[in-house]
Amino acid sequence: MKTLVLTERDVREVLTMDETMKAVERAFELHALGKTQMPPKVYLNFENGDLRAMPAYLDGKAGVKWVNSHPENPKLGLPTVMAVIVYNDPKTGFPLAIMDGTHVTNYRTGAAGGIAAKYLARKNSRVFGFVGCGRQAYTQLLALKEVFEIEEVRAYDVSEKNAERFVEFCEGLGVSAGTFGIERVCDCDVLTTTTPSRRPVVREEWIGEGTHINAIGADAPGKQELDEGILLKAKIVVDDIEQAVHGGEINVAISKGVIKPEDVYATLGEVIAGLKPGRERDDEITVFDSTGLAIQDIAVADVVYRKAKEMNVGIEIGLFEPPSRWRPF
Repeated sequence: MKTLVLTERDVREVLTMDETMKAVERAFELHALGKTQMPPKVYLNFENGDLRAMPAYLDGKAGVKWVNSHPENPKLGLPTVMAVIVYNDPKTGFPLAIMDGTHVTNYRTGAAGGIAAKYLARKNSRVFGFVGCGRQAYTQLLALKEVFEIEEVRAYDVSEKNAERFVEFCEGLGVSAGTFGIERVCDCDVLTTTTPSRRPVVREEWIGEGTHINAIGADAPGKQELDEGILLKAKIVVDDIEQAVHGGEINVAISKGVIKPEDVYATLGEVIAGLKPGRERDDEITVFDSTGLAIQDIAVADVVYRKAKEMNVGIEIGLFEPPSRWRPF
């Protein structure tokens, strides 16, 4: 048997947002129904960043993602986040594929935001705000565009150049967009935050009734993007309660005793599976706390692997000698 090796260019060639969203939505549902295995993330912490191991099994699919987060990497000409996924056959353990996980991570995270908004935002949402216009904002937009008729995008970033570049991307998709001050950006139907902040950047008084917020940036202990007052007023939905308490948007508020884990309304999977309703009133403020789950990565890795095989994309290599050729050391 051969192992398929897929570069980032290969993954980009075969993966679409529509397929990603279907795979991720199914993964959330299976998780809520107790039909997945997903041990907690394992962290190796360094002076300049960390490495994380994220294994998962669901629906006959298995594998692990090995991903870093090093904020100072751009100074060295390297991405802040880089990931590799090993996709295995659960029947034999054979590594079916080794693939770039960075693009998978970006797409599956974007997909989670789009799916959350599908269930939690008002159906007539038309104005979309983005606080943080780095790489993740792009896939969040692509996913939201699969669900809504977007009339206007309002963008804010501490880097004006990043915000302007994102606006150009929006306009290239035929979406009206502009850069604004952060308070104006927060005056929207759906707000997406994708910053690495460790202090609130979105204030309670900026959020109007009926707003849905996708809080994407907080993915480690101490990270926080939203004023704690927003959480006290909102219906909070998380991707995974254990991860969210440890390092999601709610982690700081819980550590301070502002809210308790019991104040979390539901997991997104519970809403998708129909175990709990999503948005129930137009005036509700809803928050989706996204930490990123290994089941998302492996569900999407399966899509990538199958399409790459169909399209004859990638390079196959033999990692192991067949038993007939085994020899003593």
